[in-house]
Amino acid sequence: MLRSTVGRTAVHTPRAVRTYASAPTPVQLAFEKQAPGNLTSSKAPLVVLHGLYGSKQNWRSLAKGMAAKLGREVYTLDLRNHGHSPHKRECSYEDLAADVNAFIEKEQKLDDCIVVGHSMGGKVAMALALGGCDALSRLVVVDIAPGVGKISPEFRAYLDAMKEIDDAKVMSRKEADTILQKTEPDLGVRQFLLTNLDRASPSDPYQFRLPLHFLSNAIDEIGHFPYAPGEKVFEKPSLFLKGSKSKYINSRNIPIIKQFFPDSQLETLDAGHWVHAEKPKEFVELLDRFCKE
Repeated sequence: MLRSTVGRTAVHTPRAVRTYASAPTPVQLAFEKQAPGNLTSSKAPLVVLHGLYGSKQNWRSLAKGMAAKLGREVYTLDLRNHGHSPHKRECSYEDLAADVNAFIEKEQKLDDCIVVGHSMGGKVAMALALGGCDALSRLVVVDIAPGVGKISPEFRAYLDAMKEIDDAKVMSRKEADTILQKTEPDLGVRQFLLTNLDRASPSDPYQFRLPLHFLSNAIDEIGHFPYAPGEKVFEKPSLFLKGSKSKYINSRNIPIIKQFFPDSQLETLDAGHWVHAEKPKEFVELLDRFCKE
């Protein structure tokens, strides 16, 4: 599976932070909703945010299991410039968080929810919590910390490979996979990236539904984080889930997590960066326990 979606923690460079009020008009996000059986639950629903190059599709199977086990509705979102959500040049974490805030409070009118974010989606979830979202009562962040770092080189290479596939106008996923093999030897990673391929009809070539030009321009922004330690605090309960084989939550940034999220707990599972995909049963059990506390 994908190895990482953001770079390692680095020194934060202060910059002006926009609020939701000053951010550009939020976009309406595509989403799927999983219900716990045929019942309507009165429990706080989960709102799930994917990582870079991901989509709600990657969470579909697990979201069904989460809804059944937790007895809660589960919303899986496509962040802007991903999945079936709108494409915009602006895609800072303030922009992404404003989109999610609008989805929660204006579109769905939720008065209580638990937000779960993996990697880049985890940074969006943290920015949402720190920027202020009244409905957000609990936060779950999967294998990422609130730090600044460079995007791993392979993620820039993936963009180049996807552009090459678009230019080749391939007529089969096998052709696309052959091109992608030159950049990424791991089958699981290639399969993940190729979930973004689509075409209008069987007679049309496959194209990536990701706006590659916007993502190329924003790749450095994705490694950023909008707040400096001590600037904002989210005092509600937070759960950070770390993969034992991943370095994205580490001894250097755990103290920073506590500065932003004083009421946080850290759990570790025997997994890499994709904790929820590698250990789905254990992941859902930890979620269930945290939600009941």
